[in-house]
Amino acid sequence: MNVQSTNTILRLKQVKEITGLGRSTIYLYMKEGKFPKQRELGERAVGWHSVAVFQWVAERQVAR
Repeated sequence: MNVQSTNTILRLKQVKEITGLGRSTIYLYMKEGKFPKQRELGERAVGWHSVAVFQWVAERQVAR
């Protein structure tokens, strides 16, 4: 299954692998409004919509 073809939930480890960013940079960018917001999955779990993350990556590639 291709992750890009469906809107799945990505965990932090996957987001780091896809973007090449570290944890603190992801949270800094979220705070600054430069990265998609996380979604609460439970009391102690968060995730990101894959479509938003891949769109963010694509926009950064175009900007270069």
